[in-house]
This record gives sequence, C-alpha cells and structure tokens, in this order.
Amino acid sequence: MPLLLSPDYKPPRYMMNGHFQTILPSTLRRPPALSYKRERIQTPDKDFLDVDWSVVGSKTLVVLSHGLEGDTNRPYMTGMVHAMNKAGWDALAWNFRSCSGEPNHLLRSYHMGAVEDLDLVVRHALQTGKYETVYLVGFSMGGNLTLNYLAQWADKVRAQVARAAVFSVPCHMKSACTQLAKPANRIYMKRFLKSLHRKLLEKSQRFEVDLTDYQQITSFEQFDDRYTAPMHGFKNADDYYERCSSVGHLHRIQIPTLLVNAQNDPFLSKECFPVEQARQNPNFYLEMPRQGGHVGFSENFRKGLYYSERRAVTFLRGQG
Repeated sequence: MPLLLSPDYKPPRYMMNGHFQTILPSTLRRPPALSYKRERIQTPDKDFLDVDWSVVGSKTLVVLSHGLEGDTNRPYMTGMVHAMNKAGWDALAWNFRSCSGEPNHLLRSYHMGAVEDLDLVVRHALQTGKYETVYLVGFSMGGNLTLNYLAQWADKVRAQVARAAVFSVPCHMKSACTQLAKPANRIYMKRFLKSLHRKLLEKSQRFEVDLTDYQQITSFEQFDDRYTAPMHGFKNADDYYERCSSVGHLHRIQIPTLLVNAQNDPFLSKECFPVEQARQNPNFYLEMPRQGGHVGFSENFRKGLYYSERRAVTFLRGQG
C-alpha cells in the first residue's frame, strides 16, 4: 500500500501559504550555474525537439520534463538537473515543442498526452549506447505527461526505464482547470493565457489561426476547447481532458513511481490526490505533504535547498 505518510517537510516561515510557496521559488530563486549542451532531435512528423544535456560521465541518465509554458531553464528544472548531477547521474532536460525559444515547424504544439515526444527523447538517449539505467522526473504538466507515458504506454516503455518521480501534477485535468479558474488564481491564469497568446500570434503568421476575441478567453477550458483540442485531434476540451488525464490510468504503471502533490497547491483540486490508486497499485507511491505550493518545496531559500530535489534523489536511489 504505497500511500506514504506526510513528510516532516517545512517551508521557510516567511512563505506563509501555498501562493508564497509557489511564487517566490519561481520568481526569486537563483538557479545553479549549468553548462547545458543543446542538441536538436528531428521528430517523425518533420518537426523538432531541443534537448539540453548536463553530463558527469554516468551510466545512469535522468530525463526531466518541465511544466506548462516552461522550459529547461526554469529554476525548478536547473535546480533538479544540478541535484541529479550532484547525485552522480547524467541529466537530459528536454523542451516541449515551441518551448525552446524557437517556434516549432507545425501547427500542432505540445499537450498533456504527447507521450510520443517523451518516448522519442528516451529512445534517442538510449541509442547513444551510454546508459544502462534511465530515471524520469516531471513537474506539473510534465509530470502528467510522464505518468501517461508510464501508464498508457506501459507495454512500450524501454526496459532501461527503472523509476520515476513527479511533482505538483494536475493528474485530473478537468477539475484542475476549474481550480485554476477561481478568482484566487487569476494571476496565474492571466500569465499562462498571455504566454500562450504570444505563441498563437506567431503561428497565425504561418497557419490559419483565429484569434478573434482572444481576450474573452479567461480559462483553460475555453482555451483548450478553441485551440488545444482541434489542433491535436481531440473532439473538444472534455475529450482532451478525459483522454489525457493520467489519474484514470495509474493502475497500469509497472515501475516504482512517486507522485508528490502538496495539499496547499493552489493549482490542484481534490481529485488530483489519487489515494485509492496508490492503495491498489504497489508500483505507485503517493506523498501529500501539507506544505509546498505548486512546484515550490523550498526548505532553505537562501541556501537553495529544496525538498523536491532531496526527495527525488532518495526515491530514485530506491531508499524509500
């Protein structure tokens, strides 16, 4: 029954609630210095993925997936890459389509169920012949993508993929979208929609994209119904959420996988805490700390210490 006890994690005192614990690490954290080596992978549909390597000469590789409208340079990504390198492992952080600083070639972009892109990154890394073991780490949207990969593609996951750890995952997409649409989360919603709008503006110069009255869109459900779903082969937003929410597929995960969702995460609904799934699948571990915010988990902000990084290393090592 891998339903783990709430850990003794405590944020700094001045991070008084989930919003402080979310915003301060995202905006004020000084990320560790990394020397990424970028590589471009061509996709089967004639698009590309930009991936960033940070290697220490290990036979173990950690593949990291970022969150919605993120990239490999976000502080939570560089912090985790640094932690993986410090643990003695190579790291490969990949940018979703359109997230590397250069527009992707196609009308399609990225979405919560694009597991074929994660699989391509894993296969590409293994084709180098350097790695005996692969671990997966994902944040928020990248965490849902990772869970979908391990569950919906369980029979296709490479044998070298041994463990996974994901954090702050909106694994029940519809209710998480409702949660984000609440007035208390307006600051996050506006930021996401503004960033997505910039990318759609670029696409509208190359493809037929209707941006009429875009400013009337105030929620992800409206955005996904109008853009994400038709661009990626879904009937509508509800069809997208139903098919790409990992919560309904967690029973199929076949390798040890840890999900850490903070109880005060402003992005997550109660449906994003899959207690019964953890009780039923011996490979799926759920941890629900009382504090942490969304992709926060700061322990000592000034020293750059984060519970998520410490916990990921411990779990991937098989130490609990």
